Amino acid sequence: QVDRYLYHMRLSDDVLLDVMARFQAEMVKGLGKDTNPTATVKMLPSFVRSLPDGTEKGEFLAVDLGGSQFRAHQVKVFDGGKQSSQLESKFYPSPKDVTQGSGAELFDYVADCLLDFMETKNLKHKKLPLGFTFSFPCKQTKLDKGVLLAWTKHFKVRGVQDTDVVSSLRKALQKHQASFDIDLDVLALVNDTVGTMMTCGYDDPRCEVGVIIGTGTNACYMEDMRHIDLVEGDEGRMCINTEWGAFGDDGALDDLRTEFDRELDLGSLNPGKQLFEKMISGLYLGELVRLILLKMTKEGLLFNGKVSTALLTKGKIEMKHVSAMEKYKEGLSNTKEILTELNLFPSEEDCVAVQHVCTIVSFRSANLCAAALAAILTRLRENKKLLRMRTTVGIDGGLYKTHPQYAKRLHKVVRRLVPNCDVRFLLSVSGSGKGAAMVTAVAYRLAAQRKQIDAALAPFLLSLETLREVKNKMRTELEYGLKRETQASATVKMLPTYVCGTPDGTEKGKFLALDLGGTNFRVLLVKIRSGRRRSVQMYNKIFAIPLEIMQGTGEELFDHIVQCIADFLEYMGIKGARLPLGFTFSFPCRQASIDKGTLVGWTKGFKATDCEGEDVVDMLREAIRRRNEFDLDIVAVVNDTVGTMMTCGYEDPNCEIGLIAGTGSNVCYMEDMKNIEIVEGNEGKMCINTEWGGFGDNGCIDNIRTKYDKEVDEGSLNPGKQRYEKMTSGMYLGEIVRQILINLTKQGLLFRGQISESLRKRGIFETKFLSQIESDRLALLQVRRILQQLGLDSTCEDSIIVKEVCGAVSKRAAQLCGAGLAAVVEKKREDRGVERLQITVGVDGTLYKLHPHFSRILRETVKELAPQCDVTFMLSEDGSGKGAALITAVAKRLHNVGQK
Repeated sequence: QVDRYLYHMRLSDDVLLDVMARFQAEMVKGLGKDTNPTATVKMLPSFVRSLPDGTEKGEFLAVDLGGSQFRAHQVKVFDGGKQSSQLESKFYPSPKDVTQGSGAELFDYVADCLLDFMETKNLKHKKLPLGFTFSFPCKQTKLDKGVLLAWTKHFKVRGVQDTDVVSSLRKALQKHQASFDIDLDVLALVNDTVGTMMTCGYDDPRCEVGVIIGTGTNACYMEDMRHIDLVEGDEGRMCINTEWGAFGDDGALDDLRTEFDRELDLGSLNPGKQLFEKMISGLYLGELVRLILLKMTKEGLLFNGKVSTALLTKGKIEMKHVSAMEKYKEGLSNTKEILTELNLFPSEEDCVAVQHVCTIVSFRSANLCAAALAAILTRLRENKKLLRMRTTVGIDGGLYKTHPQYAKRLHKVVRRLVPNCDVRFLLSVSGSGKGAAMVTAVAYRLAAQRKQIDAALAPFLLSLETLREVKNKMRTELEYGLKRETQASATVKMLPTYVCGTPDGTEKGKFLALDLGGTNFRVLLVKIRSGRRRSVQMYNKIFAIPLEIMQGTGEELFDHIVQCIADFLEYMGIKGARLPLGFTFSFPCRQASIDKGTLVGWTKGFKATDCEGEDVVDMLREAIRRRNEFDLDIVAVVNDTVGTMMTCGYEDPNCEIGLIAGTGSNVCYMEDMKNIEIVEGNEGKMCINTEWGGFGDNGCIDNIRTKYDKEVDEGSLNPGKQRYEKMTSGMYLGEIVRQILINLTKQGLLFRGQISESLRKRGIFETKFLSQIESDRLALLQVRRILQQLGLDSTCEDSIIVKEVCGAVSKRAAQLCGAGLAAVVEKKREDRGVERLQITVGVDGTLYKLHPHFSRILRETVKELAPQCDVTFMLSEDGSGKGAALITAVAKRLHNVGQK
């Protein structure tokens, strides 16, 4: 009979999976900025951004308002190698005149109780951080600011709704502060559900969900920031207080609500509100049972149809009665006792029927709770992109703890609904008190960590003033390099390239180009057409340069290059033709003419012997002679930066500057011959290869070099050289990041203070990882994966810090690069004697092309430091290959004009 009567309260797994899907949809609605106003599940951000990591320590106070009693707590957290905590509490009543009086009376009462507690514990003289557990729906805008949305449970205090409860508590405490000599700082406003998660999170780092099933019911969990539209920023995670009690307030659960649910709701303090809570929380279970028993009695199904006064009295059956009646062995005798106390004189059958009613009502509660919790667990698993997830749910509340069957039922149903989640349920010990202290302790730890991280990264923040200084110093160094008397000692070498013109469109013919500048070497055949069908066609082949050749003898290196050329000529079937050749040689060279280049010094990891101080064109000619298979007309030795400028100059005649921002860093530009004192003649222009990587080698930018820059420099192949390049180029940025990460790990701010073997390895942190990690499209989960590939086992918080470090290093690189470029464009403007300069910069290099923010920051910096220059940036297409052929073509054209 009871089963038939309560048929609608029995929910199948299909129904529960449907409830789960409905709740998931509500969560998404609550997280969206546009949909949140109409969502019933409010998904309130708690501004709790981190779980305890075990390093928290200190003494904290907590006050806890929201249950049937008000509590004050003192929590001591220790971190002496083994984390532990100590909790001392005092309970105070919550009188009706306080819980249903005015706001001022409520907060004065809280302040009085807290002062009494501090007096009892002799804490008045101490300045302690305070956590405030306030177990009602609040809209938080900060960790210590929350506006009450609505009272729930049995509270109905006037003048508090829509006001900030933390400032009300602070005001109440301030009244007492002077007279009682206390100094309290309210650091965090905490919901009891969040407190539950944090308490359990202290004992089990896997805990990222908190659930309360007691007088009220609620759940919270750690959500990815990228999904929380209501809060600025995409980095990291934040605990979301779902306020799931209001699920169904829009009618979403109407098909599951019974006549008893409707009747209970109509008689409540807040009709039409918190409908899910009214179906599952302990505050209402007893009342549901009473309404069912009343109707069954009236229909003559119980107690011989005799309705007692107790059965007509609202609130007479409570949660504790339901729990007692469902006890495994003594349940029936308890049922008889409770019903007799209510003047119901039950028969044996009545007791069995009543017990069955209690079971069905509490079982439905556990089922619905399990469906919503399963939705949260599924969301967590999907956020983490895992097929299977291990996690812990921190749980608290009287119904869960005292009801004999509830916990077991809940666990069983959750595991059935989410078979791909291995869930551990951890009972919270004083979640609302210790939890508030934990939130406060974590906030305290994060504030201290933030200070240390800011201090570590502060030297990378360059003010506009500092960047102007860098620009001015670069300008001075450019001038030094051009002057005859200072050129020898100049750090920015300003090497003449003997490239005296940019393409004019009449270039044509077949040209060979060689490109040596990194670990790969290329040979190209370039066909240039002029006139109406103007075009450039290229064929190329890439050859590797083994490390033993890069760092062997010069003869071996050039023999290897000629071997590669022979392979290519054979491959293209052009071994017999004596083609003009441009040789891109991307290392500092001192040129005496366009086809003579003396190597000043190796960079980028090359160390071949007997090359420095030698003419690289002669070395190439000799290697070709040694092989004695073919002959080539070596017309020009070219720097890749010049090639970049020439490639863009072919498309845009306004391009007179070339910039490389990749493995290395360099700039070239067209300079007036009259300013180049080390080359004869004053007519026309010549391209100057600045070799600006050496800027600062004389100590002029030491004021902005950090200890990390010095460490990277000392560990490099050429200590004391190319200092500016080591702060701005791709070859070194990853290494700077690695040095900072080691330092932060030593301070215990990263990777749990453990420096892994891989982090000790020089060069492990390649610059491509910086580009990947800083990508806006990359979720922290993917950042963690990249770090795992590097053998760095990171938490979510670690990933945020690593991303921040990468950002600081690459931003400084782009700004310094921009400051140097601003010096060049300003010089061009002044030399031309114009008010405003319109100029194009040809750019190449992986850092500029692939890094998500480098190019933007570089452009912004140039605009800021050279406001009278309109600079267009043009991406170069194969400056070192196509550029070398174009330089060769221009040189041939100019040579022919000269001959005529």
